Amino acid sequence: MNPRKLTPSMAALLAFEASARHESFTRAAEELSLTQSAVSRQVQSLEELLEIELFMRVGRHVVLTEVGKMYLRELGGALDRIRDATLQAIAYRSGGGSLHLAVLPTFGSKWLLPRLPTFYSKHPGILVHIHSRIGQFDLERSGMDAAIGVGDGQWPNAVSRHLIDEVLVPIVAPSSAIAKTIKTPEDMQKQLLLQVVARPATWKGWFAAQSMRTNDLRLGPQFELTSHLIQAVAAGIGVGLVPRLLIEDELKNGTLTIPLDAPSPTGVGYYLFESPRRASYTPLIAFREWLVGQKA
Repeated sequence: MNPRKLTPSMAALLAFEASARHESFTRAAEELSLTQSAVSRQVQSLEELLEIELFMRVGRHVVLTEVGKMYLRELGGALDRIRDATLQAIAYRSGGGSLHLAVLPTFGSKWLLPRLPTFYSKHPGILVHIHSRIGQFDLERSGMDAAIGVGDGQWPNAVSRHLIDEVLVPIVAPSSAIAKTIKTPEDMQKQLLLQVVARPATWKGWFAAQSMRTNDLRLGPQFELTSHLIQAVAAGIGVGLVPRLLIEDELKNGTLTIPLDAPSPTGVGYYLFESPRRASYTPLIAFREWLVGQKA
């Protein structure tokens, strides 16, 4: 297929998009500072290029055909992204711009977002767009500039920077009957042990660190998000094992408590993973320097 057919001119696309929104060539012309005939010609040239009818003429108005509706739906998002990219480029001149960051959902809500205002106070011109992601993915193909994940610091085709070591602690609701029955690690074996889907071996690791058997544990329901597990523990459903850095607020306000002083370092940590191609990107440099300073 002729590549030109797949890449219509921007003038034709803008004329089509404005006409579709207003259902009028005249109002589209006013918005684009063109004549009505110029807008009509651009739309006609687009239809001839695609060899389809995008509009039906109804009196003084134009109405999208079914294929026209589909084309507008797909094209609208693309034009919005072009406009956003242009705004970012303009902002970049004055030290602004934006950063697309993938973050583990619970880490983002419990640790990152409460600290983010201090970043904005230092860099008010930079926008940090937060995207929730679990597990590794291709940074380049995803459109992400960087990601914060947990693991051993290895991520294909990415540069890693250590942020915080992970330490797991058992948690219960202090007002629950469960809290009153836990005095020793052996008592934990009798409890319903809540789990995170992505990390099914954490309880076995914790009990092994206490030199205890792991073949008769009462493994309970699994949760995709750690935040949901935390809420389940607070409701008294069972016992959780979570990174301490994710429950500081709950420990302070008394929603949760640590029944046993038996923290368990996991040997993994939280890392900032960056696309090598974005190493010199000003918004990423600013965010990286701020983020590394937060780990203390």
